Amino acid sequence: MSVQVEYAQKLRSAADAMALVQDGDLIVVPTGVGEPPALLTALSEQRRRWHDVKVAQILAIRKFGYIDPETVAHVRHVALFYGAATRAGGQAGWIDFIPNYFSEIPSLIKRGQMASDVVFSMASPMDAHGYFSLSLGADYTMAAVAKARSVVLEVNPNVPFAYGNCHVHISQVAALVESTEPVLEVGLPKIGPVQEAIGKYVADLIDDGSTLQIGYGGIPDAVVMQLTGKHDLGIHTEMIGDGILTLLEAGAVTNRRKNYLPGKMVATFALGSGKLYKFMDRNPALEIHPVDFTNSPSLAGMNDKLVAINATLQIDLLGQCGSESLAHLPYSGTGGQADFVRAANQSNGGKAFIVLPSTAKNDSISRIVPVLSPGTHVSTSKNDINYVVTEFGVAQLRGKSAGQRAHELIGIAHPNFRTELTEQAKRMGVI
Repeated sequence: MSVQVEYAQKLRSAADAMALVQDGDLIVVPTGVGEPPALLTALSEQRRRWHDVKVAQILAIRKFGYIDPETVAHVRHVALFYGAATRAGGQAGWIDFIPNYFSEIPSLIKRGQMASDVVFSMASPMDAHGYFSLSLGADYTMAAVAKARSVVLEVNPNVPFAYGNCHVHISQVAALVESTEPVLEVGLPKIGPVQEAIGKYVADLIDDGSTLQIGYGGIPDAVVMQLTGKHDLGIHTEMIGDGILTLLEAGAVTNRRKNYLPGKMVATFALGSGKLYKFMDRNPALEIHPVDFTNSPSLAGMNDKLVAINATLQIDLLGQCGSESLAHLPYSGTGGQADFVRAANQSNGGKAFIVLPSTAKNDSISRIVPVLSPGTHVSTSKNDINYVVTEFGVAQLRGKSAGQRAHELIGIAHPNFRTELTEQAKRMGVI
């Protein structure tokens, strides 16, 4: 049977594809814009027909109808990382959460510690050999495809066909649904003076020939904007976005000096503009791989001068970072922060940056605190922390004693809080 005939036989409507879902199933959905809107809309419309179906995803971008506290007995969202669409439900307790390192989600699936009964994913059009590309999110989805009873792809001509280990063959697919709407675009965040100041401190510490992991957010983007004059930068990251495209267009990224996969940019998911998605299509300079490859500390750390830039919400005087909760209330998730901090620490000449504004709520609260708020989820440990950057400077903590760390962090706190932090550190016996 030709792949074209097999394609035609497996093509159906999104509503009809829901027949492949059974009570008790866990449906795995890719990160971000890899989520398939036609399939998740059909699931939402039919959600009352099932009992105890769960949808697992690391970052839901859109709040589909099934994300509904009134119907959680039918279909329930299971977050691997909270975002705007799921945060309120997580804090209220009707959205579940599975703690994880991003790099280890595929192993949870492979070992059966996390189910994968059905996969719903966006996909590029099929090539002449019967392969689709899951270019928008290979992440843990490739591991889920290998385990799932049913794989359902939403095929869209606006999804790029990327290279790397992100391909699914028609023989692995149970059903195909076609859609033509543009892939969701996510714009660049706003950059204010605080983000700009932090970005300048970080950019000044990045050498030519470094390999970058850059996340999403105002501060990482502020760093990117100040790297356009650098030379021979490389990319080994979890997310490819428009900031990286800016560096490529400026000639700052060549990937020539990477030790691991020289000449290639490596990522596990995409989040950006239509221009970015077009750039990804059949581009031999870019490979999309599963997250246990891109975020593996041992693999990423093979690159000399690996630079990891990640944000936190709060840090204590010992260097513990609470990057994913507001006290006990969940806010986001660990994601790849710990993965890349450890990778940069393993890298020859690597630098792991944790960035944060010094205050919150119009300078009324210090984000540098004597101890983390009760219940705070620790994302980066005191043993892994390296550079911490606020708009007031840089603290290098690795190899420093508890007292030295306290002095370093107080030095980059907002001036309004330095005296108070010093007094509290003395009362604690830290300094």
